[in-house]
Amino acid sequence: MRVVLPVTGENCDPTYGKVDEVLELITKSKSLHVLMVLDRARRPLRFTDIKARVDASSTTISRRLKELEDAGLVVRSLNPASPQSNLYTLSDVGRGLSPVMQSLFEWAKDW
Repeated sequence: MRVVLPVTGENCDPTYGKVDEVLELITKSKSLHVLMVLDRARRPLRFTDIKARVDASSTTISRRLKELEDAGLVVRSLNPASPQSNLYTLSDVGRGLSPVMQSLFEWAKDW
């Protein structure tokens, strides 16, 4: 027996919209890669370190870091050793995404 659910606003779980937002953000060029680099580093990284590990243009890395920061997944702070540069790390919310990212990475590797 096949069940067909009506597609109406009142029957749609709002979580689907949130999932769509997350997927839209992390599927942008290099977003997931940036998140995984920060997750695996387990320490704050400088912009140049992220750029080298992700192997993308400065513009792309800069845009993704800003978008991820605006979304609350990444935290930017001043580098005490060099005040004219920033350090980036995952926020608590970003760290919550860590097992999902790792599962996706493992799934893709096996696929």
